[in-house]
Order: sequence, then C-alpha cells, then structure tokens
Amino acid sequence: MTIKIGITGGIGSGKSVVSRLLEIMGIPVYISDVESKRLTISNPRIRRELIALLGEEVYKDNELNKPLLASYLFSDPAHTQQINHIIHPEVRKDFQEWVNRHKHHKIVAMESAILIEAGFANEVDKIVMIYAPLEIRIKRAVKRDSSTYEEIAKRIRNQMDDEEKRKQADFLICNDGSTPLIPQVKELLNSF
Repeated sequence: MTIKIGITGGIGSGKSVVSRLLEIMGIPVYISDVESKRLTISNPRIRRELIALLGEEVYKDNELNKPLLASYLFSDPAHTQQINHIIHPEVRKDFQEWVNRHKHHKIVAMESAILIEAGFANEVDKIVMIYAPLEIRIKRAVKRDSSTYEEIAKRIRNQMDDEEKRKQADFLICNDGSTPLIPQVKELLNSF
C-alpha cells in the first residue's frame, strides 16, 4: 500500500524546496496549488459553478479572470468558503486519481499550504509541517512574490497559525536557513 504524506506550512516556509528534494529522492509530489489552477480552467463542473456564481466574465478567452475571482474570494470569508466548496472536492478527487496512477510507489506526497484547512489531511497518512521563523518567511515571500512586507504579513494573518499546524503535524522539518534540510528529509523517509 502506498504511504501518502502531506507537506504543509505557511507562506515562505519552504514547502516547495522540501517537495523538490522529495522529487529528487524519487518521491512523486502532487502540488495542489498547481493542480487546482489547472482544474479551475479544465474541469467542467468547476467552470459551470464559477460561471453560475460570478457570471461568464469569470473566464476570458478560455482563461480564468484572476482579478475578478480574487476580488470576490478575498472580499468576505463566506465567499472564500463558497469558492473552496467548488474547487476543493475536485482537487480531492484529482489527488485520489493521481495516487492511484502512482500506486507502484511506496511513498507519494501532496504539497498544500492549506492541507489541514481544506480537509486534505484526511487524504494523507502523515502530515509533515515545514517550519521557518516568521521573519524569515516574510523576507522569503517578499523577495519571491515582489510584494511588500505588509502584504505578506496580511496574507500570513489570514492563514492558520503555525502553532496550530504544529499540533496537528506528525513530523516537523525546520527550514530556518541554518539547519540542513537533506538529513531531515532523509529522516522523514526512513521513518516509513
């Protein structure tokens, strides 16, 4: 049976770096952010429901109208829930199909910033939290996203608190810039 691990952590924690290390070590990784964007364009049910909710203008030239979706999504927590109820079930189904296609692997992983919040924790056997101190996370995200300190800090405030994620994690990887990552990833894999 394939072991499914969930990789999570706040913005700028280094989830992508750890996911890339896992891929280099031969572990397939489902990147939920990438796949949810793909599904938002290609999945007929998502398209139908987003158009019913926001109108035809939510798709322009067969592309998602990201500014329109974002303005709706972030204007009210209830709107975020509506969008999540449209997209997350399809991501869950897609992940399950992806796992089935990779069942010949001993271990697979799902990377998701909102693994716990989206209910994807039920889809994995173990939760791995990537942890980095807040100031390091903000600096990384400011540089990566060309955003301001205030914009990143606001996004972090809207995410689940790191301490809450730590309580729910089965394994912690520290990505503070000085603790080597590869030995921690190897230790994780050796625990299975």
